Amino acid sequence: MAVVTHDLAPVPVPHPVDVRPPLRRLVPLSLQHLLVAYAGMSTMPLLVGTALHLPEDRIRLLISANLLVSGLATLLQSLGVKWFGARLPIVMGSTFTAITPAVLIGKEHGLAAVFGATIVSGLVTVAVAPWFGRWLHLFPPLVTGTVIAVIGFSLVPSAAGLITGGNGAGGGRGLALAAVTVLLVVLVERLAPPALARFSVLVAMSVGALLAVPLGLFDGSAVRDAGVVSAPDPTAFGAPTFIVPAIAAMLVVQLVNMVESVGDTLAVGQIVERGDDAATVVRALRADGAATVVSGALASFPIVTFGQSVGLVSVTRVRSRHVVALSGLLMVVLAFVPVLGAAVAAVPGPVLGGVSLVMFGMVGAVGLRILARADLTDSRNLLTAALAFGLGMVPVGAPDFYAPLPSYARTIMESGIAVTGIVAFALNLLFHHTPRSRKDPVG
Repeated sequence: MAVVTHDLAPVPVPHPVDVRPPLRRLVPLSLQHLLVAYAGMSTMPLLVGTALHLPEDRIRLLISANLLVSGLATLLQSLGVKWFGARLPIVMGSTFTAITPAVLIGKEHGLAAVFGATIVSGLVTVAVAPWFGRWLHLFPPLVTGTVIAVIGFSLVPSAAGLITGGNGAGGGRGLALAAVTVLLVVLVERLAPPALARFSVLVAMSVGALLAVPLGLFDGSAVRDAGVVSAPDPTAFGAPTFIVPAIAAMLVVQLVNMVESVGDTLAVGQIVERGDDAATVVRALRADGAATVVSGALASFPIVTFGQSVGLVSVTRVRSRHVVALSGLLMVVLAFVPVLGAAVAAVPGPVLGGVSLVMFGMVGAVGLRILARADLTDSRNLLTAALAFGLGMVPVGAPDFYAPLPSYARTIMESGIAVTGIVAFALNLLFHHTPRSRKDPVG
């Protein structure tokens, strides 16, 4: 008797980006992203509020609104809705690029003008996103790798600032605690089994926070003083107003943000081996723009991809976008429960700075890895990278270098990321997308 066999169709295996880890792993992995990103999300509104001499209750409202919008934006970017969202493990948050313009606009026209300009810049981002997708061929590894490397390396001083001047900073003890935190990340990554190595950052932060207690570097007073439940109140600052000079300044900021978002999105896409294409970049930029519109409406600031997420994905090798989505949901919860936000903020500065040092360094290393795909034996490419790096790092080493320039020019020139992106893009365009004026010598 003949045996009838039936060919079974292979069961499709989901991409690691789409895999949802079990809850026992999902929650702590999400906490890693939240803890690493929280300092940046709270620092931006804190600095703006302090510079504008706002009372503490108004500054807390700015921080709550920022957490709410960052959480919603992270959910949109990681899960995606139709034409919006890269559907990659990308954390979203407010950008430090907007601090100086926000303070200048706030002093002259009030925060309502900052929020109005933020709304307009978000709408423009959504409108021009498809053009960036069409121009993606003008962002080869030479450009994106250089930009991503400078994003990481230019953030290293902020990690050092957390170690020496952040919450719980304590001179030599703070430096020692930061060093131990970095060492813990390395040891867990090297010695722990793979299942535990994914939590290297969380383990280092937890142990570092515990070590801070006997060193006298842990301050939990903010947790005791924080309220249990509250709600962001965008009406506290009045309805957004739309003033042309303020809008023009914020559009410059948003151009910088778009360059950074393109670089971060492509970097994450290459790390997770999916999504480093024009369609994904367009959806990511649309999500940036939509989140920025909502951010202005809810009394917050421009939203951009967080470079820390690039570093964390690279270190932990956890590619699931659902991990990041849950961290976004947790941000939304923190916006309404100040006591939880205060508990996260109580992580000592040296601990958070040590971890950030690893994350930012990893972002820089990812950029160098992408840059290595370019032909650096070509002197034109080498010159492009050299000038982009050199000019981009000037604001990092000499923050007052461009002080003599007018404020609108300083908005661009004081951002190493913006300068790097402009120089790398322009030189790549000059050397590889314009007719040669002379022939290369033969022989």
